[in-house]
Amino acid sequence: MMHPTPGFWASAAMISSVVLSSTTGEVLTAAAMKSIGDLDEIRARAGMKGAIKAVITCPMFFGGVFFLAVAFFALLFALNHLNLSLVAPASASLTLVTNAIAGKIFLKENVDGRRWAAALLVCLGVYLLAI
Repeated sequence: MMHPTPGFWASAAMISSVVLSSTTGEVLTAAAMKSIGDLDEIRARAGMKGAIKAVITCPMFFGGVFFLAVAFFALLFALNHLNLSLVAPASASLTLVTNAIAGKIFLKENVDGRRWAAALLVCLGVYLLAI
C-alpha cells in the first residue's frame, strides 16, 4: 500500500488554499451582487454614482474581494513551489466543483444533473492528474 509523501500533503494544502479562498470570494461576491440588486436599474434611478455607492457600501462585496485577493496570492505561492501543470488544472477544476457545491448550499442555486456529472468527471480528472 502506497502512503502519500510529505510533498503530497504540502501540494494538497497549497491547492486547497487556492480553491477554498477562491470559492469563498466568489460566493461572497455573488451574494453581495444579489443583495444589491440590478445595477442597471440602480444606475437608471440614481446614476453611476448611485450604482458605485450601492457596491462600495456592501460589506459582503469587500469580503469577497478580500478572499479573491487571498486566492490570487495563494495561487502565486503555489506556482512558486509546484509545477504549473499540476496547480493550474487542479485549482481551476476543483474550484468549479466547490463553486457548484457552495452555490447549491449557500446561494440556493439550482445545480442540475449535468453540472453534478461534470463535477464528478472533473474530480476523476484531477485524481488521474495527481497519481
